[in-house]
Amino acid sequence: MLIVQKFGGSSLAGPERLRRAAALISKARRQGHAVVAVVSAMGKATDDLLSLAHELAPAPPPRELDALLGTGEQQSAALLAITLDSLGEAACSLSGAQAGIFAAGAHGDGRIALMFPRRLLETLEGGSVAVVCGFQGLDAEGDLITLGRGGSDTSAVAIAAALRAECCEIYTDVDGIYTADPRLLPGARRLDAIDYQDMLRLAEAGSQVLHDRSVRLAMEQGVEITLRSSFTGEGGSLVRRLPDGERPPWAGLTRSAAEDTMTLVGRAAGAAALSRLVMALAEEGLPVLGGSLGEGYVRVQLPPDRLEEGMQLCHRLFLAAPD
Repeated sequence: MLIVQKFGGSSLAGPERLRRAAALISKARRQGHAVVAVVSAMGKATDDLLSLAHELAPAPPPRELDALLGTGEQQSAALLAITLDSLGEAACSLSGAQAGIFAAGAHGDGRIALMFPRRLLETLEGGSVAVVCGFQGLDAEGDLITLGRGGSDTSAVAIAAALRAECCEIYTDVDGIYTADPRLLPGARRLDAIDYQDMLRLAEAGSQVLHDRSVRLAMEQGVEITLRSSFTGEGGSLVRRLPDGERPPWAGLTRSAAEDTMTLVGRAAGAAALSRLVMALAEEGLPVLGGSLGEGYVRVQLPPDRLEEGMQLCHRLFLAAPD
């Protein structure tokens, strides 16, 4: 069985976390799986590199900025391969180009255009773990091009689709997908599964759990994603196509601090739900500055200092666990 495991920056920030990620890969290997590990830059490495570049020049050339940022993932891939080797696991680090990821578009915002995974397949057939740099590919000029925010998630899904992997596991610092951010709303519930469409709406509305491009690609390619904590490796939430009978009326609630909006997502979205939400907010003295609805979501705008209060009310009204 072939699986793709993606590790975010927080999952690789330092020697202990690298060892933990390597242990999760080694566990999968002992269970008989071939593994492709896709990595982000360690910790805050990308932000640090960006800051350094802008200290040196107010507007760094996009090509050179991509060449710089790509080194973050290369460090992660090499260090994780070294860590795996120390555990007795054969491993080979590969850049996005070496892994056969070709991309098009503007530097800093590339899109995966083609997968040619010959080197990846050779690495796996040789019995090694392939440790691949996410967030990057090769453009038509032969230059490194980065894939924009959340690009490593997209890399992992694209590789899983190209290799027809049995599953794509995303390891991060949270243990699954919740009905809302549990740091803001302690009553939020972890979901065992969520439909692609609902996850896509949440990602587009501001949820930071998965990037919308990766969810859209997974939906198009039929790749099931499991989101797990890199600290425990347990539990998790599955993103897949849910039959109508399994898809709940409401899947989740998220916010956009930049727009002072909260978005409620689910198949029950419609004018009646928006009206019910606006009336409930008004009854609690929360001024609604705007409202809208679309396929699978309703959205309201509140004063920034009342947004969290509004989310708590909305979650109690639509998403609280039944008694």
